[in-house]
Amino acid sequence: MRMASSVSRMRYNYLGKSGLKVSNICLGTLTFGENKFGRPGQCDENLSHQILDRFVECGGNYIDTSDNYQDGMSETYVGSWLQARQNRDNMVVATKCRFNTKPGDPNGVGLGRKHILWSVEQSLKRLQTDYIDLYQIHIWDKATPIQETLRTMDDLVRSGKVRYIGASNLTGWQMQKIVYECKIMGLHPLVSIQAQYSLLCRGVELEVVDVCRNEGIALLPWSPLKGGWLTGKAKKGMPPPSGSRMAFVESDRRREYESHPSFSTFGNNEQVLNLIEHMENIAKNCGKSVAQVALRWLLQKDAVASVVIGAKTIQQLDDNMGASSGWELTDQQMTELDELSETEEPYPYYMINRCNRDRIRSSWCS
Repeated sequence: MRMASSVSRMRYNYLGKSGLKVSNICLGTLTFGENKFGRPGQCDENLSHQILDRFVECGGNYIDTSDNYQDGMSETYVGSWLQARQNRDNMVVATKCRFNTKPGDPNGVGLGRKHILWSVEQSLKRLQTDYIDLYQIHIWDKATPIQETLRTMDDLVRSGKVRYIGASNLTGWQMQKIVYECKIMGLHPLVSIQAQYSLLCRGVELEVVDVCRNEGIALLPWSPLKGGWLTGKAKKGMPPPSGSRMAFVESDRRREYESHPSFSTFGNNEQVLNLIEHMENIAKNCGKSVAQVALRWLLQKDAVASVVIGAKTIQQLDDNMGASSGWELTDQQMTELDELSETEEPYPYYMINRCNRDRIRSSWCS
């Protein structure tokens, strides 16, 4: 495949303490495949392949999917693209398991050995590959001992079906528990954590970011634009943009998720509206888009290795990729965005942080 000149401008980071390098923009594929609830902006196979082609042309090498995205259709589209249009070994392919992918089967959900081993085989078939670069726990499973989960994941690495182990949507104590168990059991370590992180969702800064820094785990933010809110498309005093996900969810609140909140979630929030207005000013001064400012803020956070974006058009993808490198927000702009998006810290975090303002050392990846 022809590689565009923009490849040289793409930045690559190590995935945690591993030797694997990934593009600092990761293409998330939640938008691939028809959504059974009618969510707007989903891509058919042809458009999905066009977006994947363009991502590679821009220098991207890191694709993220999951066995439960559109009932496996996302993995299927990625797999058909890998088979027909790409050198598999040039790509870093990540997927996940945990959610119910076998309705009616009591063992068709969770992080027990039986479900993980079945899930990985199904993902390999859909992806049309014999190995997965990064296999991730999608969310914690309270019913399964974490030791069983980790031993199974380790077995997959030893078998060659998986290269590295990651996780998603964990608390700080859950992450630290995994780190500890991997060490005492002599297992392959956790190299990354996917977590919702944006200017409108900063909860991971309470504990997850510290675990990443202390243990050398890569932080991979998802929903960096908070369902379109951080693109500047929502305007103060105006109705939600027609055809947008925030408008779709507003009309059917049963479909509201973390990745695409309704318009009323933030529509009357003065702090959010002021933040977006300030982002528009920064974008204008930098000659960038509001979305690029939001992504750049994340990319300049020291624990972040790659930001997981989603795209439903080539134009959206190109705009997002423009945040990868070649420019930076100033220290003052970063501080302004930090302050404008700041939320109240609960106890004991505010007390601990207040007492440690002058006790900060350089992080592991600085």
